[in-house]
Amino acid sequence: MFLAEILRSFLQIYMAIIFIRILLTWFATSNWAYQAMSFLSPITDPYLNIFRSLIPPLGGIDFSPWLAIIVLQVVGGLLTQALGSASFG
Repeated sequence: MFLAEILRSFLQIYMAIIFIRILLTWFATSNWAYQAMSFLSPITDPYLNIFRSLIPPLGGIDFSPWLAIIVLQVVGGLLTQALGSASFG
């Protein structure tokens, strides 16, 4: 049960970081946004690049972060459910 809570917390934090990175792209020309993105990019880009290779930007809009968040939610839910039920079984 403890492992499931840690995993769930980690995935929620990582999804929040990806979401913040998405929001920062709207302000990419600002100095403060560029500094924040340069800090977050090494954390998020390895995971996002998996989805960028599957879905190219459509009309200049990158949909890969949204798919990445959905996959994190699904996998996190499945792992949390499996770990939660394993501790009671």
